[in-house]
Amino acid sequence: MNSFCYIDSPIGRLLLTCDGSALTGLYMEPEQTRTTAGWVKDASAAPLAAAARQLAEYFAGSRREFDLALRPEGTVFQTRVWGELTKIPYGRTWSYGDLAKRIGKPGAPRAVGLANGRNPLSIVVPCHRVIGADGSLTGYGGGLPRKRWLLAHEATHSSEGLDFQISGRVTVNTAPPPSERLAAIAVPP
Repeated sequence: MNSFCYIDSPIGRLLLTCDGSALTGLYMEPEQTRTTAGWVKDASAAPLAAAARQLAEYFAGSRREFDLALRPEGTVFQTRVWGELTKIPYGRTWSYGDLAKRIGKPGAPRAVGLANGRNPLSIVVPCHRVIGADGSLTGYGGGLPRKRWLLAHEATHSSEGLDFQISGRVTVNTAPPPSERLAAIAVPP
């Protein structure tokens, strides 16, 4: 049975959807049109409850990887891109070109960008960790302020050090102390 629930988060209200056995979507406001007739609002559905718990841990800084059953709907190419997104380490970023090379399509960074933009499982499948070739922040379905917040959050809780700064440029990892990491990044209210 298709179920959904809403959870509050530091980046706004999130809509979670599932098919009864796996998480099928994680959307940020204003994506309220994702649920359809016949869906049941049920935060106790196992995939939704597990996702809500793990997202709370992620936002608290105690979870770096998700362990959830996922069932995103997309083309073969899209699902290949989304699978590779899950390999981007917490607190790190890759460019669209890097991602295209990793799936064996080095000439397809734009196609990778389109697939990235259609990711139905944001945060869990970390499309926010993909940036432009020059290190700049590029489009994000949840909006650039949320993308900036997610990257800053991960940099703050990462032992890898900071590879993202307010300008959106990738910098050399100098691993400043955690107290200095947050000071170098503007986090939206």
